[in-house]
Amino acid sequence: MPTETPTLFTAGAMAKELGVSDAKVKKAILELGLVPAAKKGCCSYFTAEDRKKLAAVLK
Repeated sequence: MPTETPTLFTAGAMAKELGVSDAKVKKAILELGLVPAAKKGCCSYFTAEDRKKLAAVLK
């Protein structure tokens, strides 16, 4: 039986969705101390819960 995998987002994808610059999202990630749920190469992927935290801080 397949297991459900969480949807992951890059900082750039979250920035585009929230309508802010990549730099603002990356700065907020550092300020909140968020740790990526996954990494592939140099890309960091964050969870939907992380996205909610960022949205609350950036809006």
